Amino acid sequence: MTKTPSKIVFSASRDIPFNKLVLSQSNVRRIQAGVSIEELAEDISRRTLLQSLSVRALLDGEGRETGMFEVPAGGRRFRALELLVKQKRMTKTQAVPCIVRTNGFAEEDSLAENVQRQALHPLDQFRSFKTLTEKGLSEEEIAARFFVSVNVVKQRLRLTAVSETLLDLYAADGITLDQLMAFTVTSDHARQEQVWESLSRTYNKEPYYIRRLLTESAIKVSDRRAQFVVFRPAKLTPLSG
Repeated sequence: MTKTPSKIVFSASRDIPFNKLVLSQSNVRRIQAGVSIEELAEDISRRTLLQSLSVRALLDGEGRETGMFEVPAGGRRFRALELLVKQKRMTKTQAVPCIVRTNGFAEEDSLAENVQRQALHPLDQFRSFKTLTEKGLSEEEIAARFFVSVNVVKQRLRLTAVSETLLDLYAADGITLDQLMAFTVTSDHARQEQVWESLSRTYNKEPYYIRRLLTESAIKVSDRRAQFVVFRPAKLTPLSG
């Protein structure tokens, strides 16, 4: 007998005053990395909260709800909001969008949110940064908004010079980022694709070698790749007197 799959039921969402929220001890993140709390607070101040907090109702000793909620997933966002309250840029009764969890365990909420998070692919970064420059933002403004160095923005935008064929190849993991960056020394897409095609027949695909092939104007006679053609002088036939 075929078992009917159970229907998915999403957790309820609601706005909860910030002073009714407390940071949960079940949050699995112990080592702080990435964007600082101060930077995240600035981002929330400018863009508001882009992702709701995951919360669970706090119960008393008899299992009754206390009206308070713990935050097992979204601890960094909670600390950033806490900082905004301390700076008097947000009231302590400000309503915060939350997802109220009831099933499973608090530790599971925290672990799932952190494990499932994936860093943005460099190619997605490039395309996003390119769109923002087209909308008038400077490299410095983009760097400040997304908490990366100006050098990272400049490096990603250098990919503007690369052929779409090679960008698609990188998206499919057919070429490394270092190899792709080597092609930015020229904006000649036909030449880029020609060089990559030639590399498919050799073991050496190092970035320095790619740059060398793209920038050399001619092959030296001493180069092993040169093909020598022997020219023999034609015999001269004397003119009859």
